[in-house]
Amino acid sequence: MNNSSAVLILDKVSKSYGNGLAVDEVSLNIRENEFFALLGPSGCGKTTLLRMLAGFETPSSGCIYLDGLDISPLPANKRPLNLMFQSYALFPNMTVRKNIAYGLEMERLPETEIRRRVDEVLATAQLGELAERKPDQLSGGQRQRVALARALVKRPRVLLLDEPLGALDKKLREKMQLELKRLQHESGITFIIVTHDQEEALVMSDRMAVLDGGKICQIGSPAELYENPNSRFVANFIGVSNLLEGVRQNDQTVTVNGHALRVSVDLAGHRGEALAVVVRPERLQVLDEQSPACDNQVDGRIVEVAYHGLDTNLHVQTPLSDKPLIVRVPSSQFELAHFAPGMAIRLGWQARHARVLSR
Repeated sequence: MNNSSAVLILDKVSKSYGNGLAVDEVSLNIRENEFFALLGPSGCGKTTLLRMLAGFETPSSGCIYLDGLDISPLPANKRPLNLMFQSYALFPNMTVRKNIAYGLEMERLPETEIRRRVDEVLATAQLGELAERKPDQLSGGQRQRVALARALVKRPRVLLLDEPLGALDKKLREKMQLELKRLQHESGITFIIVTHDQEEALVMSDRMAVLDGGKICQIGSPAELYENPNSRFVANFIGVSNLLEGVRQNDQTVTVNGHALRVSVDLAGHRGEALAVVVRPERLQVLDEQSPACDNQVDGRIVEVAYHGLDTNLHVQTPLSDKPLIVRVPSSQFELAHFAPGMAIRLGWQARHARVLSR
């Protein structure tokens, strides 16, 4: 990526505590008006990275550039970035309007300017009718929008969000994911969100970075990381994967437990090299006599049926692995066939739908 299009650049940023590295030489370019997600399991370094951006932690080494200026030495209150915490931290004795206006009042802006900017952000966050309510009169989703409005009204260059939807129930969280994306688009501010929720990152972000052990494993769009993971860790962490361990047979064949599986890429390396074939559950098909031919086919037996509403996951034991393969079947297809534990079925997939990983 061309650095000239980046609003925020992290150059080999590390953070150590004692003998341990929480963040290990992370380099990132984050673009203007981008929704960027830092994704990874607990303890991977994503929150430490966010706190260094906010100025609450100092890098042990490396630099952080905002619009070309190294902000690493600057304290948090001197940086044009805002950090929104999961707790929202609203003032309980103030109305929604006063909560949003508080930061501007501390900057001693003219009263007319404060009112204009607060009215503007109330409209953007769809909070106009709630302006005179107190936080205890609001729902969880409404409080979350007030906290966002309070951050946006200061017009930060970058807004940092630390697990902002973690306290919400599943249905409200899904609604607020779309709300956050809308607010980011309408405000034109660069958002950086930290989350351990892969679905959240897939839905909201323009690009995302997956971290593990303080290092970046892969950076790309949600579709790139889902469809083309570069490692077993990313394949397992982003969505659900069927990982089949095998060895390279020839240029387009991997042998898995004695079964030759075709792939559509030319495999580099030597015969006998350990590789993993990755097939997503939605790419597997349940075959019958009328099914079109598949490049790869295997017989199996259903060991578990998990109904999810929109679709059903079949856990199918096959000779390819000790671990059952997961097959995602749309509910419309499920109605046409009776799937039950113990049932023998045949699975298939096209070579182009498999990914091959060497690490």
